[in-house]
Amino acid sequence: MLRLRQICLVAGELAPAVDELAAVLGLETCFHDPAVAKYGLENALLPVGGNFLEVVAPVQEGTAAGRYLDRRGGDGGYIVILQCDDIEDRRARMAELGVRVANALDYGDFVGMQLHPRDTGGSMLETDWNDGSQAADGPWHPAGSDWQAAVRTEWTTAMTAAELQSDDPAALAARWAEILDRPVGTGADGNPEIQLDNAVLRFAAAADGRGEGLGGVDLQAADAAAILAEATARGLPVAGDTVTLCGTRFRLT
Repeated sequence: MLRLRQICLVAGELAPAVDELAAVLGLETCFHDPAVAKYGLENALLPVGGNFLEVVAPVQEGTAAGRYLDRRGGDGGYIVILQCDDIEDRRARMAELGVRVANALDYGDFVGMQLHPRDTGGSMLETDWNDGSQAADGPWHPAGSDWQAAVRTEWTTAMTAAELQSDDPAALAARWAEILDRPVGTGADGNPEIQLDNAVLRFAAAADGRGEGLGGVDLQAADAAAILAEATARGLPVAGDTVTLCGTRFRLT
């Protein structure tokens, strides 16, 4: 099993970014994880069905997230976070491939690894295992013990894709396919993609002047008209079925 469980965005300031995401997408914050304080960050998690949008923001100087904000010119996509059912198998594969683990995570019921972005390309890539039910809406340590109470599906119901942008999408897709042990396919738009159990990782040409990174997220929308109307009322960038929030393109499907 390998599924998209969480997308992490980075923002210069937490509250405005979270308020905007919640208002436009019809979401609610479920948890603020105190564990991120050791990285000089504060955060918030918002459930999207059984998935999660996380926003992190630096609260001190010299953080990796702060350097990433500077490098990519502001708020934007930061980490693609996957859930697996065998973290030791995944860890062994990284050793075989020579992919460095930048940060090992172990909270007892939750074990994972953030991979070194120089070894993956694209964005930070994290794979985690959580004890208990492996159902799509099962427990997820970073979101707290009662995240299901904050699920709101009137406007937005699921995350269905993440888009990694690069000057060489085919090479990036091949590298991620090797790391994830999943084949590369071709999407309807002609871009290379990797199919996960519940979503797609899509690889596209960087065309926004921000270079390589996590550029977009596809959302399954129960009320796309309401989302687009709220975004327009707030003066946010809207282009067809896509709205830009926290420096990230959210495409409604």
